[in-house]
Amino acid sequence: MDKPKFGGQAVVEGVMFQSKDKMVTAIRRSNDDIEYFEMDRPEKKWIQKLKKIPVLRGNVAIIESSIYGMKHMEFATDRYERDPEDDVLIEQEKQDANTAKIVMSTIIVGILSFLVGKFLFTLIPVFIAEVFSGVVTSHVGQVFLESLFKLILLLVYIYVISMTPMIKRLFQYHGAEHKVINTYENGDELTVGNVQKSSRLHYRCGSSFILFTVLVGFVVYMFVPVDPFYVRILNRIALIPVVIGLSFEFLQFTNRVRNVPVLKWLGIPGLMLQLLTTKQPDGHQVEVAIKSFNKLLRSV
Repeated sequence: MDKPKFGGQAVVEGVMFQSKDKMVTAIRRSNDDIEYFEMDRPEKKWIQKLKKIPVLRGNVAIIESSIYGMKHMEFATDRYERDPEDDVLIEQEKQDANTAKIVMSTIIVGILSFLVGKFLFTLIPVFIAEVFSGVVTSHVGQVFLESLFKLILLLVYIYVISMTPMIKRLFQYHGAEHKVINTYENGDELTVGNVQKSSRLHYRCGSSFILFTVLVGFVVYMFVPVDPFYVRILNRIALIPVVIGLSFEFLQFTNRVRNVPVLKWLGIPGLMLQLLTTKQPDGHQVEVAIKSFNKLLRSV
């Protein structure tokens, strides 16, 4: 595909889209108006150099997405269920609380939350698998059990949070984001009707990446010891950046071959997970996503 690649994420009552140098978020306010937040993506040469190094670039991309994504999520949550007439008050509250410190602390909390979550999803299955070490004694069996429990934990977690009203709406906007990108990449006009006809699944989605960390981890862990137990814990922690980096490469590969008859099936497991992390959006949500994307297109 010769079209530029765009990414995005759902935010509270809206969608953020990004190009290589610009990010735009559109949200629907309580009075039904649509408000925008635009931000340039600074081009730091040392980051661009890191992004050219296989495996390492995946970790850089995750950290960068977390930092920028938190800023757009903060914009949306600040205005969630707030009357637009309170905007002056919102800005005053930020100034009184020292905006720079709030932004920095939000970014740090976001990154730490990701790391803690990654540690928990990595280590809890290790402890559960160890409980069965007396029954399943082989290396392959232990790694398989660990990966199986990790997958079950992931699916249960996503399913449970998707039952909450706010997360359900977030997943609907996630679906709207995918539908807009798919419509654009198919060359169709960005109307609510056309977008609704498009799939809510996409090969480059972060949900697929999360699943790939489980599958890639299974392969990587085959080459490192599981005994003694403390060594298993240490190598799981040490290999987190490796698993993240390789999963990112695999995600990019599945996107490149998504139109190749046989190889396109490599991305299917990730698409299946998106059936949980995306929901069918309504017309109003699609409208917000279209406006966000169109505003980004006008700036590139």
